[in-house]
Amino acid sequence: MKAPLTPVLLQAALAVSYLLPLFSEEKAEPVRVDVGAKPIEGAELIIDGSRAMLDEKWIYWEGPRFASTMPIKWQVVEDPIDGGNCVMTDDPVAKGGKYGAADIVTKKSYRDFRLHIEFLIMNPRGNSGVYLQNRYEIQIFDGDKTKHGMGAVINESESPYHAYHGIGKWNAYDLVFRAARFADGKMTEKPLVTMYFNGKKVHTNQVIHKVWGGPNSGVDGGNDDGFGITDTPQGLKLQCEGHDVRYRNAWIQELDLEAADTDF
Repeated sequence: MKAPLTPVLLQAALAVSYLLPLFSEEKAEPVRVDVGAKPIEGAELIIDGSRAMLDEKWIYWEGPRFASTMPIKWQVVEDPIDGGNCVMTDDPVAKGGKYGAADIVTKKSYRDFRLHIEFLIMNPRGNSGVYLQNRYEIQIFDGDKTKHGMGAVINESESPYHAYHGIGKWNAYDLVFRAARFADGKMTEKPLVTMYFNGKKVHTNQVIHKVWGGPNSGVDGGNDDGFGITDTPQGLKLQCEGHDVRYRNAWIQELDLEAADTDF
C-alpha cells in the first residue's frame, strides 16, 4: 500500500500536472493574425518578395481597361522597414488611379479560402486593394475612413481605420472568405467574409451584396450593375492605381466551408 502524499508533495504534484500541458508537443500553437504570421499547415505562399514567385504565380488581369503587357511591370524592391524584398505596385499605365489597367491576379482560382497578406503604404493617400475572387474589394486607402476606405469591405461595411498602423508601417489582413452558393443557376447564399486587421477582429460574417466599381473593377462588375455574380471561382487580385503600395508575406489556404459561417 502506497503512503498518502503529504500536503507539500500533493501541492508539488498538482503544480507539475498543471504545467505539463504547457510543454506538451500536442499543445496547439495559437494561429497568429497579425504582421509576421507564418503560413499555416496546408497554405500556399503566393508572395515571398521574389521576382520568381511573382512571375510563377501571378498574371495581369486582362479586363476591359487593361493597358499593360507581360511580363508584369510591378517591381521587386527592398523592404524599407525590415530588410529583404517586397513587391511594389508600380506600373506607369495605372497612374492617375486607373484601376484595372495593370492589376495582377493569381493564376490559380479559389472558391473558399483563408488569406493572410501584408501591405505597406509609403505615401499619403496611397491606394490599392485586395480583391477576393477578383470580385469583392477589401480596400487599402490611406486617409479614407468612410465605407469606401481603409479596411472596409468596400461600400458594404464601415472602415475599421482604428486598426490601421499608418504610413511607413506594415499592416496585415487575415480573413476567411466563403463564396456565394448557387442552385439551378440562381444564387441561394451570398458571399461572406470575416477579417482581422493587424490582429483586431473588424468584420464578422460580413455579407457582400454585389461587385462594386463597374466592369473595370473585377469579374462580374459590369454584369447587372454588379449584382449579376456568376458561379465561378476566380483568382486573388491586387490593385494597381499608380501609388507606391507594397506587399509581402501573402499566403492562402483553400477551404470547403459547408456552413454559411466564416468566423475564426
